[in-house]
Amino acid sequence: MAESDDENGLIEAYLDALWLERGASEHTLSGYRRDLEAWRSHADECGSRLLSPDPEVLPRWLEARRAAGYQLRSNARLLSSLRGFYRWLLEQGRLDSDPLSEVRLPPVRANLPDTLDEPEVERLLIAPDADTALGLRDRAMLEVLYGCGLRVSELIGLRLDSVNLRQGVVRVVGKGDKERLVPLGEEAQAWVERYLRAGRSELMTDIRQPPLFPGRGDAFMTRQTFWYRIKHYARLAGIDKPLSPHTLRHAFATHLLNHGANLRVVQMLLGHSDLSTTQIYTHVAQARLETLHAEHHPRG
Repeated sequence: MAESDDENGLIEAYLDALWLERGASEHTLSGYRRDLEAWRSHADECGSRLLSPDPEVLPRWLEARRAAGYQLRSNARLLSSLRGFYRWLLEQGRLDSDPLSEVRLPPVRANLPDTLDEPEVERLLIAPDADTALGLRDRAMLEVLYGCGLRVSELIGLRLDSVNLRQGVVRVVGKGDKERLVPLGEEAQAWVERYLRAGRSELMTDIRQPPLFPGRGDAFMTRQTFWYRIKHYARLAGIDKPLSPHTLRHAFATHLLNHGANLRVVQMLLGHSDLSTTQIYTHVAQARLETLHAEHHPRG
């Protein structure tokens, strides 16, 4: 029992460290906890221990999971969770060596994110009726989403004081409460100015409330509400691809790279902490070039 309690304490201490040092979200912490507890339970069943697992236990378990229908990506995510935990134990001096150092998985090919080409984005952006306050709000939101490459949570969380129209920037609070400044761009800035001048006051009973883009009752809009709005405008625009608010973030990054932007710049604009996360968009851009070559080159 004492050993089990010690393992529980180490798992919780590791999760606390992730929260304090990396600003990990509750969703992320929940996933790590689930992975670590599943691994500890399996190790117990096999007569092994969390801090000194038999080197054959994990490979056999990963293979059993594959046979049970788990995808390679799921196993890769699990292994990544466990490796992070054991690296932390090494740093804390609780282990002398990494028990997972020899465990390998086949490489996982990254799924290319759904995106839109530039004419499709243009059709989507002009779909809202900008002669109404609601349509003006939605047009400004779509312009900011695409023009700044924001996550939907960042977009709906924008406050009135998040935007500096004089400097043409928006202050974004991203994952882990990390702030970054993102240029608005001329089109997005123009639509935000128009919305603030002629739309926001019609949608709010108290314009002193903080949401830049309010939902019901002067409150911040929910993710679900904006998801429904973007689906509605996709139908109006005749876009039948799988679409979500994140699709415009993907389009933002892909179109920047297609027009010659530096990958590091795109990383900073997206708020990615790791360049490898941004590199997926180089694959998207390459896939687009290959498609264009196949369609238009006489020997494609």
